[in-house]
Amino acid sequence: MNAQKLSKRLEMVASFVPTGAVVADIGSDHAYLPCYLVHKGIASRAVAGEVVKGPFESAVRQVRTEGLTNKITVRMADGLAAVEETDQIDTVTIAGMGGPLIVSILEKHPQALKSVTRLILQPNIHAKAIREWALLNRWALQDEVILEEDGKVYEVLVLQRGQMELTQAEILLGPKLIATKSPVFVEKWSREVANWQRVQQAIEKAEKTADNEAKFTELAQLVEMVQEVIQ
Repeated sequence: MNAQKLSKRLEMVASFVPTGAVVADIGSDHAYLPCYLVHKGIASRAVAGEVVKGPFESAVRQVRTEGLTNKITVRMADGLAAVEETDQIDTVTIAGMGGPLIVSILEKHPQALKSVTRLILQPNIHAKAIREWALLNRWALQDEVILEEDGKVYEVLVLQRGQMELTQAEILLGPKLIATKSPVFVEKWSREVANWQRVQQAIEKAEKTADNEAKFTELAQLVEMVQEVIQ
């Protein structure tokens, strides 16, 4: 992967960035995504934010190598603290982290989202946390994609300001993903159901306690909910 050829998951993130956008890529690592977006004429300007010194220095070198120092600003900062009001950021991308960590980044510096109209988020796990955050903070799902790359499953969530209502199944699985029910989606959740059922079997063999019974009931409800969707 480099600034000209992204991974499949980052290509998917890039595909949702509006033409002419001013982008903040948080946790930018080598700044491949902002460099790619500017090279392709998708982003007009970008900020690459990185909290760790090594990746920050890699991003600085990459932007310099690509000859994009006039279009991409690299900042070492904690999450959205990399965004300044004068940047006038309208699109934020956060990729390659767990859903709860992405949510904590969004919650820590909410003022940085003042001018933002689109969030493109790629959680490695627990996308549910992002949907729950969106419901509470008046962001609505515009699109969702699930894909597999190198044996791992990723989801990309695209949010714009607005309100939405979701069922418990939609919070967990994703309303757009339920609607399309791709083979990757069905395979992911079939595996999850099998895991839950294995835990249930272990609980059945274990000592009967209130905690175990509560866990068994919770898993039974999850299995039923997911099976209804994927079958």
